[in-house]
Amino acid sequence: MERKVNLKDVARDADVSLSTASHALNGTAPLTIEVRERVLDSAKRLGYLDRRRRKATIATLRVLLLAIPDDAAPQSDLNLVSWTILNGLRRECERRGIRIVPYVSTGRRIDGTEVRQIALSERADGIVVLNDDQPELIRSLASADMPVVIVNGEDPAMLVDTVTPENRFGARLGIEHLLALGHRRILHLTWKGRTTIQRRYDGFSDAYFAAQLPVPDDMIIEAEGYEPRHGEAAIDALLDRDPTMKGATAVFCAADNLALGCLKALADRNIRVPDAVSVLGFDDIVPGEFSRPPLSTVSVPTDRLGAAALALIEQRLIANDPQRPAHRLELGCHLVLRGSIAPPR
Repeated sequence: MERKVNLKDVARDADVSLSTASHALNGTAPLTIEVRERVLDSAKRLGYLDRRRRKATIATLRVLLLAIPDDAAPQSDLNLVSWTILNGLRRECERRGIRIVPYVSTGRRIDGTEVRQIALSERADGIVVLNDDQPELIRSLASADMPVVIVNGEDPAMLVDTVTPENRFGARLGIEHLLALGHRRILHLTWKGRTTIQRRYDGFSDAYFAAQLPVPDDMIIEAEGYEPRHGEAAIDALLDRDPTMKGATAVFCAADNLALGCLKALADRNIRVPDAVSVLGFDDIVPGEFSRPPLSTVSVPTDRLGAAALALIEQRLIANDPQRPAHRLELGCHLVLRGSIAPPR
């Protein structure tokens, strides 16, 4: 009877210690890419890898193609959400010894055909896409013969796996808090963003429905974009038209960047926050902690999205099932109360 190959055989063949072999196969310690690939190559050649895969006890992700749109690539105060997601993913890949192959689009849209070609040439085990969930991109990547995860995006057709914050629940949580304080005329400052931003409006509406109150559709204000200057301009324009801000006692902003612009516009008009009007953001970026007053917000687990995406890829690799349905993973948000919210006066 032929003896089964064990971990000691793999370690000996790869010329590493038993503990190093274990860490390389299970992703439980930071190792160099060269060492991890050497161990995995030995495990594959000796047949140990296939046996462990069948038992679903091994992390098989070695090379990851990371595709991001060009507006998420530069590090600045305007895309702190994207950079927090990317840093969380990078740290998790370093911890597991996963090599990242970066792809940055030449425009705001990612080219699915180009991503597939690079992934194949780099022998990637999976693809992670950040901030782009255009249907044509998803259809293109769904035909790739490897796992794909959209991070911070949605796929209504459920062709690929996705991981995102629970935007709808988070927004509802924030509005329910404002309603519980006594606010009824709540202004929603948003912009024409992707479906993830639309979900924040959905949560805004959900809270009113749950409280059996009419949804104040006349209180929706759209900015030109998500930057602080866009939020400031939108509030300035509203105040020029109507100094009462449609009777609003609170403003719910679909992003902290908009909320920071809102705070500036109100301060320039000597409208005190939260005495005259409360302001609630969404995302929990660092500048909100240091605004005047400190910004209350819905905190998003942006630093956890990358690890969740890797877990989805590994689950699909282990399952090795072409008929496995697409998974949609949403991570919970929570409310962070600082100094920008108070009961209406």
